[in-house]
Parts: sequence; structure tokens; C-alpha cells
Amino acid sequence: MYQGQFTVLSKVYDSLNGADYKGYTDYIKKVFMRYGSGKEKLLLDLACGTGKLTEELAENGFDMIGADISTDMLSQALENASEKGLDILYLCQDMCSFELYGTVDAVVCALDGVNYLTKRDDVVKCFKLVRNYLNPGALFLFDVNSSYRFREVFAQRDYFLEGDGNYLGWKSSFDPESGLCDFFLTLFTEDKDGRYTKSEELQTEKLWEDEELESILKETGMELVDIFSGFDMKRPDERTEKKFYVCRCPFDK
Repeated sequence: MYQGQFTVLSKVYDSLNGADYKGYTDYIKKVFMRYGSGKEKLLLDLACGTGKLTEELAENGFDMIGADISTDMLSQALENASEKGLDILYLCQDMCSFELYGTVDAVVCALDGVNYLTKRDDVVKCFKLVRNYLNPGALFLFDVNSSYRFREVFAQRDYFLEGDGNYLGWKSSFDPESGLCDFFLTLFTEDKDGRYTKSEELQTEKLWEDEELESILKETGMELVDIFSGFDMKRPDERTEKKFYVCRCPFDK
């Protein structure tokens, strides 16, 4: 039986996803230098997962808040931060209804967190809250999987990943009409006796086209500053797999 999102994968997520957290942190710092105030200190990492990017940003001198709806992922985040002696505030919060104690200097939502919002109303709720908790003129950075990635990569391929004795089978099913993509994940984890335990998880992402996101940003009073194809800050093209949005809260909010 398939379980809900990020329950099975929480303990092996970091060993299997291969994300470049240092690269992402360097990209964020470059964006701040180009478009920011130069005074970014307190950051919110929204949908922070196991907190690896949160940790990387904290180690680069930022005061960090991490928020995620998954208690399993946050347990790993707390454990990781404790081992490194990092002072990070983690909150178990839904992206569509989160609450902070005050405003922040920037919000980051990495690794296609926005794609996990499968209803337009939920994206609107999320972006409105981001705007509410951002200081005037502060930046909101997020990335999404592109149309090309959903249609030509996820829809056409199955994957098999390995890391630290764990094996993950990944099968995708994309519906072009709804824009929804189901990921059927089968995980085999090695037990102490050398045998393997099988677990299954279902994840769902939604394709958000540029026009839809730009409409939602306008509706929620956010300014679209730029869109990049990667950490090198180049322009997207028809084969771009992930798009990096740079948005700004209005100065006169």
C-alpha cells in the first residue's frame, strides 16, 4: 500500500536525492547581491524537508527558520542540526497556512516545493502568506519543474536510484490535461541481518506554467523580478528542466 508524501523517504531522502545544496546557497547569495538590499539576515526556508539547505544557509551566516508539513522530515532536520550544533528554528507548518512570529528578510522555497501544491487556490494562499511575512522590498525565491521536465523527462522515463545501501524504484505517470504527475516510489532498505524491507510511497506534483505563476504573483501583489534556468543565472529555453523564480514583495505593501 502506498503511503503519503515524505513518510517512507524521510530517513533516506538525503542519501538519494543528490541535490547540490552548496550550489543552491551560492546561487541565493548571488541573487541577493544582484537584486537584494544587502541586509538579508533572517530567512525562511519554506518546505525545508530534512533541512539540508537550511543548514547550509545557516553555516553561511544567515539566521534560519525552516518550515515543513512533514513531521518525519522535520525529525531528520532537527537531528541533523543538533549534530552540527546549529541554532535553527524548525516549525511544523503547512505552506498554505503557516504562521511566523514576525517578518523575515527573504523566503526561499527550494527543490520544487511549489510543485507539490496541486491546486491554484493553495498556491494563492501560500504566496499571500509569503508576501505578508516578507519585509517591504524583500525577495521570494522558488523553483519549479518545467513543462519540458514533466512532459519529456518524467513522462518518458522510470528511474532506479541507489545510496547508502538503499534502493529506490521511481515510476512516473503524467496527465497532460490536469498537469498532475504521480510518482510511484518503491524503496528497499537494508536491515542489519542483510535482508531488505520494502516500502511504497505516492507523491504528486503539479505542472505550473509560467503564465499561471505570473498570474498568481500579480493576484497576490508580488513582483516578478526574473526567471533563470539554473544556478548560472542563464535564461530558460525550451529544454530547461527547472525554472528559478526571483520575486519581490512591494516596497509599499
